[in-house]
Amino acid sequence: MKSILAENLTKTYPKGQVKALDDLSLDVEEGTVLALLGPNGSGKTTTVRILATLLNPDSGRALVGGIDVTEHPDQVRQIIGLSGQYAALDETLTGWDNLTMFGRLYHLSGTAAKARATELLERFSLTDAAKRPIRTYSGGMRRRLDLAASLIIKPKVLFLDEPTTGLDPRGRQEMWGVIDELVKGGVTLLLTTQYLEEADQLADDIAVIDHGKVIARGTSDQLKSTVGGERLELVVEAQFVARATELVATTLGVPPHIDESMRRITAPVTDGGASLIRILRALDEQQIHPLDIALKRPSLDDVFISLTGHIAEEVKND
Repeated sequence: MKSILAENLTKTYPKGQVKALDDLSLDVEEGTVLALLGPNGSGKTTTVRILATLLNPDSGRALVGGIDVTEHPDQVRQIIGLSGQYAALDETLTGWDNLTMFGRLYHLSGTAAKARATELLERFSLTDAAKRPIRTYSGGMRRRLDLAASLIIKPKVLFLDEPTTGLDPRGRQEMWGVIDELVKGGVTLLLTTQYLEEADQLADDIAVIDHGKVIARGTSDQLKSTVGGERLELVVEAQFVARATELVATTLGVPPHIDESMRRITAPVTDGGASLIRILRALDEQQIHPLDIALKRPSLDDVFISLTGHIAEEVKND
C-alpha cells in the first residue's frame, strides 16, 4: 500500500516566478523510509510542505494515507507528524510544558496530554531535563524534543525535514537510533537530508530531485551502480606521482585521473582485488612505497555529483 502518493505536482512562487516543483511525482510504501536528496533550491522542503498540508500545489495531486491533502487537509493532519528544519518550541517553557501544550493543541484531554508528555520525555531520554526551560537545552536535546512533539498523536506517516541539521556526530547517531525505532514500529517516513551518509543509513529508497523534478530513484546500491564499478585510489609522495601514474596506466590499461594537489591517482578497475595486487607488485618493483592505496566503491556523494553537478551542501530552506 502507498502511504504517500504525489502525482505531477507543480508549484511556482509568484515573487521572482521561481518554479519550485515541476511535474514532480513520487510514492512511499507503507512502513518504509524514502529519503529526498537534492541541492539547494531543488524543491525538497516545498514537497514536504505540500504533503503536510502547509502549502497547496498549483496543480497535480497528493494523497497521504489515501487522503487527498488538498480536499481533506484536516483528516490528513490527524495521521501525520512533522518535524521541520528548526525546533518549533517555546523557549520560555519547560520541555514537559511544551509537550503538554502540544497535546492540548491536538485536543487531548489534560490528563492524556500530561501522560503522553511524560511517556515521550522518557522515550527520548529527556526526563532529567523535563522541568528545565528550553533555552537551557543543547541543540541535540532540542531536536529530540521537537521530534517528540511530532509524535504526540502517534502518527502513521512522519515527515522529517533536515532532522539532524546542526547536530554533532554523537547527536546525529542518537537521532538515527530514534528514527530507526519509529520505522520498526510501523511508521512510514519521508526524510529530507543533505547528509548523504544519513540517507545511506536510514533509507529503504532514495529519490534525487533537482529543479523540482525527480531525476533518479532507487536503493543506495542501485544508485551507486549507475556511477560505475570499483576504482583504485593511490596516494604517493610528490616525486613519485609521474612514475606511479605511468605504472597504473600500463598495469591496468586505462588512463588514470590525477589530483596533483592531493597526489592522488585514481583509475577504474574491473577485477577488484586482482588489480590491487598487480599494482602493489609493480610499485614494489619500482621501489615506490604508497602512502595510501585502496579499492573504493562509488559513494552517494559520487551519485549526487554525477546526477546534479553539485556537491551536497547543507541548506536552510528550499
